[in-house]
Amino acid sequence: MADWDPIAKVYDPLKAGSIDGTDVEPHDRAVWRAMSATYKPNKAVVGDPLLTLFVARLNPQTTEEKLHQVFSKYGDIQRLRLVRDLVTGFSKGYAFIEYKEERSVSRARREANKLVVDQHEVFVDFEQERTLRGWVPRRMGGGLGGKKESGQLRFGGRDRPFRKPINVGMEERRGWDRGRDRQDWGRHREDEKNNN
Repeated sequence: MADWDPIAKVYDPLKAGSIDGTDVEPHDRAVWRAMSATYKPNKAVVGDPLLTLFVARLNPQTTEEKLHQVFSKYGDIQRLRLVRDLVTGFSKGYAFIEYKEERSVSRARREANKLVVDQHEVFVDFEQERTLRGWVPRRMGGGLGGKKESGQLRFGGRDRPFRKPINVGMEERRGWDRGRDRQDWGRHREDEKNNN
């Protein structure tokens, strides 16, 4: 318990699917998919992963120019990639921004999170694909965050950190067992009354 951290240091789909990281069985099919997935980071992605930010929840109308305008105030941008659908060319609502300096990345992550861009509050965090060991993307059942409506929330990230698990001590466990014994004894007495 001393080494507990609300942010995952290594990605484990089973833990990410649990609000406190203590689940022993997957609760949805996506977690099963992520556990059996063999994912390797995209080799076509260039740039330094430690200088790259992930920007999500973008307005579908937001352009590369608008992102460059908004995020260049935190430092010099090396590369900016707005992820688009290969067939339609429409924005998928997220982008990767690589800065030239580490202090620019830290500042942008700290100050740009929850910034409103084109009427949408954006989410900003470090890139996970190449920096978090064991990473499995959302399309394969992994990822972090998610929407409540989908029933597939993922925890352990900045957006939705793990909650500290409840540590059940021996005294509490003994009291619970005694309480259960009392319940069983009470049920036994009820059964005797009903049978007589």
